Amino acid sequence: MLFENTLFQLAQTFLWPVNALVLAAFAYSLMSLGAFAVEWARRRRQPGHVLVLGRVGSGSPEMLELAVLKELEGLRLCSRVAPMLGLVATMIPMGPALVAVASGQSQGVAQSLAPAFAAVIVALVAASITFVVYSVRRRWLLAEMLAVLEGNAA
Repeated sequence: MLFENTLFQLAQTFLWPVNALVLAAFAYSLMSLGAFAVEWARRRRQPGHVLVLGRVGSGSPEMLELAVLKELEGLRLCSRVAPMLGLVATMIPMGPALVAVASGQSQGVAQSLAPAFAAVIVALVAASITFVVYSVRRRWLLAEMLAVLEGNAA
C-alpha cells in the first residue's frame, strides 16, 4: 500500500507542471502560427527568394541541412510532445475520479475530469497547429536549400 500511495502522490505532483507545459505549448503554437503568417506574406511578396537560409550562406549541403533541422526543431518537438502532455494531464485526475465513482460522488467525477479533458483538447490543438506549420515550413526550407545548392553549383 505504501508503494501505491507513493506513486499516487508522485503522479499528483506532476499535474500543475504538466498543465503549465500544455499552456506553454499552446502559447508557442500561437506564436509559431503568427510567425508563419508573416513568413507566408513575405514569401508571397518575394517569390523564389531565399528568406531563411540566406543567413547560412553558401555552406555545404550538410550545413544547410543542419540549419533546416535547427529551424524546425521547436515545431517538431511541440507537435510530438504536446499530445503526450495532454494524455498525462488527462490521466492524472483519473485516479481521484475513479475514487469518486467508487464512493458514488458524481460531482467529484465532474470536478476531476472537466479540467483534464480541457487540457487534452488544448494540447491537441497546439500539436495540430505546430504540425501544420512544421509541414509547410519544411517544404519551404527544403526548396530554399535546393535553391542555395543550385546557386552554389552555378
